[in-house]
Amino acid sequence: MSIKSDNRHLYLQVIDKIKEDIENGTYKEKEKLPSEFELSKSLGVSRATLREALRILEEENVIIRRHGVGTFVNSKPRFTSGIEQLNSVTGMIEKANLTPGTIFLSSSIISATDDVVKRFKCEQDEEIFLLERVRTANGEPVVYCLDKIPTTILPESFGHVQESLFEMLEEKANIYISYAITHIEPIGYHEKISPILECDPETSLLLLKQMHFDEQDRPIVYSLNYFRADHFSFHVVRKRL
Repeated sequence: MSIKSDNRHLYLQVIDKIKEDIENGTYKEKEKLPSEFELSKSLGVSRATLREALRILEEENVIIRRHGVGTFVNSKPRFTSGIEQLNSVTGMIEKANLTPGTIFLSSSIISATDDVVKRFKCEQDEEIFLLERVRTANGEPVVYCLDKIPTTILPESFGHVQESLFEMLEEKANIYISYAITHIEPIGYHEKISPILECDPETSLLLLKQMHFDEQDRPIVYSLNYFRADHFSFHVVRKRL
């Protein structure tokens, strides 16, 4: 199992070797790696070299370290999307060849807060429909969603049993969501949401705060979507100007 000598730094070789062992199934997802002493001995490197490799692997989310417990292989994200692409959660799950589902937690009509008035450019007495859901993939909870929609936008026949809000608005209200302004915040363990999504204490979340607009630039839906970071990966293509 020891690495072969080449001209690169040893810690880079260790990184490649551990990644290779994960790819070929020597170490499986969520499996605990051997101790630092065992790994350094089997790879033929010092513990200092191994620790540098493990530090980088942790930064790359290949492994996760649990203090006092050990080092584990991280789960690979099952859902990936370019952040510049406006995909519904339903679409992302279907793209991964999994079955989307929804657990409805609550729905209510609330008064517009100062923040809502500012975001939707609506009146202070505007009523807002608040929908709280958990999105599932093959029955497993993966996203916690809070959606706010002005009641004046909702169709009379609105029923929140439909999986996709985008499809519901398009089919029943003739409203097409054209784009969204998104802010991404990585967060750690959330006292309410992490248990709902059945997260381990070490599993982080990705919070996407999104205001969705139609083709006339009207604000339609404001969403707070909490994605399990071990299941979802977002990327962006950046071009030099």
